[in-house]
Amino acid sequence: MSKSKHCVGAQFDKDFSCKICGRTFSQEGNLNRHIQSHSGKKPYSCEMCGTSFTQKSHLKTHMKIHSGERPYSCEVCSKSFTEKWILTQHIRTHTGEKPYSCEVCEKSFAQKSPLKSHMRIHTGEKPYFCEVCGKVFSEKWILNQHNLTHTQNRPYSCEICGVSFPVKGNLSQHIRTHTGEKPYSCEVCDTSFTQKSNLKTHMRIHTGDMTYTCEVCGKTFLQKSNLNQHLKTHTGEKPFCCELCEICFTNKQRLVMHMRTHTGEKPHSCEVCGKKFSQKGNLMQHFKTHTGEKPFSCELCKSSFPKKQHLIVHMAKHTGQKPHACKVCGIFFANKSHVKRHIRIHTGEKPYSCDICGKSFAESSKSRQHMRLHTGEKPFSCKICDKSFLIKSKMADHVHKHTKK
Repeated sequence: MSKSKHCVGAQFDKDFSCKICGRTFSQEGNLNRHIQSHSGKKPYSCEMCGTSFTQKSHLKTHMKIHSGERPYSCEVCSKSFTEKWILTQHIRTHTGEKPYSCEVCEKSFAQKSPLKSHMRIHTGEKPYFCEVCGKVFSEKWILNQHNLTHTQNRPYSCEICGVSFPVKGNLSQHIRTHTGEKPYSCEVCDTSFTQKSNLKTHMRIHTGDMTYTCEVCGKTFLQKSNLNQHLKTHTGEKPFCCELCEICFTNKQRLVMHMRTHTGEKPHSCEVCGKKFSQKGNLMQHFKTHTGEKPFSCELCKSSFPKKQHLIVHMAKHTGQKPHACKVCGIFFANKSHVKRHIRIHTGEKPYSCDICGKSFAESSKSRQHMRLHTGEKPFSCKICDKSFLIKSKMADHVHKHTKK
């Protein structure tokens, strides 16, 4: 009786602690099995393929791969599974059940493990660390990917450009930069992406889930990296400095782009004409001059556009519809974003600031143009003489001089 009571108490108190990592367990047997993960011992081996396991139950589950045994079937779609708990999780894809909820933000999950990972957003916990460089990570799979940066083993090579990768998935993603394939599409606005994670981030635009908030000004962001970059506008921090001209930047990518103005490096080449560019975005923009890709067509006049938003704005020319009005002066606009931009004339708001010199702009396009003065980027090139320009209109004026000759 006494022993039984102790077991119940241990279940809640988690009396058994791992001396290596501090993790606690309610039963001594679970602790002993856990310790094997530190020792590296895997005493249970598969006789067919040689794979080893720390626990006998894991070997038993693995053997079903060879036997083909899938005793647990879904009554809805007839899919079968090797384990009952996998079937239980699968059924939730039909029922939509999400029994695991976050106590902080009330977000729900179909499985317990995603909830556990999600909680680290709130706690900041990063339990997985690299033994080589000491970097810490919130997820084990991210650590595993990081560990590959310390090894020279990169067995997966691109047959087009020869770049090699340590992980096959990375190669698959890279190949899409050559093929232009974007298999992940948004069901709301038809925008496509090369990676599933990019689609997941994009969907927050439609759901309004702006997870990361600036505590200084209240501005919200889709990604934590964007928030971290934004915070530097409050602190004035510019940790990435050019060693040649001493201009400093808020993030490393802008420094990399800037350095190309000194080195003349243009690592992105067009596969059609061989023209080179300092930035990937400029190459993608250039590539459309070869493909002529304009997938969004007007049914009234057959004009085509590279983006759906451009088509929506164009349609207003036919319908004459301008449903969005300025509350200050009453001028109507066909597009809501045009109203938002127009209102800044009245408010004097200039939300786009240069990280280098502090100059502010009312429009993001003007801010991007200004940044080229610092980076030296000239993305618009004349096809006749290869002269490059900061602004597209300047390039158009230049081309006109050729045509007049």
